[in-house]
Amino acid sequence: MPTVAMVEYDDASPQVRAIYDEIMAVKGIEFVPNFWKTLGTHPPLLDEVWRNLNRAMQPGRLDQLTKEMVALAVSATNGCTYCIRSHTAAARKLGMDDEMLGELMAVVGVFNQTNRLADGYQVEVDPQIMAASEGQATSPLTGMSAALRKSRVAGRKAQRSARPHGGRVSRRR
Repeated sequence: MPTVAMVEYDDASPQVRAIYDEIMAVKGIEFVPNFWKTLGTHPPLLDEVWRNLNRAMQPGRLDQLTKEMVALAVSATNGCTYCIRSHTAAARKLGMDDEMLGELMAVVGVFNQTNRLADGYQVEVDPQIMAASEGQATSPLTGMSAALRKSRVAGRKAQRSARPHGGRVSRRR
């Protein structure tokens, strides 16, 4: 049950009604969603949240579908049923299909798990990953990976050459 009475369009002040009109126009819908009617009980909050959301969702390097899918991922992680439904509807309107939703939820699920594990174990960030995340040269990461890879390949070659039959394992019993 809601904690406040929503402000319906017909009961809204001119300031709130103007924001409702903008929300409907930007979203291409013909109704005021309950979330915004709830925020309409406190016009300064309604205005602030709408301006911030509208600014974040403006076209940029990320396309609209990607932004809606990120919003959906955050909503799923936070467990906000209203937000999950709202962003799923918006993403579907922009072309997200069931397969894309499944992939997104798989990514959300695995990274929620790995994030909790990393936090639970208090894993320290590798210096190479820290540098790369800060936009610094990543050659130490690449160099270490290449050296490790060469070492492993050499080890496997040595193991194969030590086996009878030219390194092949016999499948007969």
